[in-house]
Amino acid sequence: MTPLFISVLLAAMCLECRAQKDNVLQAKGEETAAAGGTVTLHCLYNTSSLTGTSLFWYKQDGNNSPTFILSRVSRDDGNTEDEFKERFSSTLDSSIRSVPLKIQKLQLSDSAVYYCALQPTVTGNTKTLYKNLWSKDNRILHNIH
Repeated sequence: MTPLFISVLLAAMCLECRAQKDNVLQAKGEETAAAGGTVTLHCLYNTSSLTGTSLFWYKQDGNNSPTFILSRVSRDDGNTEDEFKERFSSTLDSSIRSVPLKIQKLQLSDSAVYYCALQPTVTGNTKTLYKNLWSKDNRILHNIH
């Protein structure tokens, strides 16, 4: 009887370990800065992933769909879209679970809503969902699961 009790207890502890929510936290409100200046948008994250962390920044202006800016991955530098390389940068700091987006030489066209996203963005489904995001030259940027 004792071995069964221990097995159930270990399973419950394991479930609690995996119950940690994968999420991102962005500050609410607006950031205001002058043209030509610099602004840093903050993003904190939590993940229970044991295989590495991938975070993404997107920009949405007006009624347009979100545009991919960059990705940062715990095991490499990630990827930045060409149109953003000169003025947009980010470094993933896994010790404090942060991936801030720094925008330099601000322009009026930078006025937008910015989203930070953590991959995987969908969990717990019995079916795998894929959406490939392609660049203009047909390179796959990344998969959203």
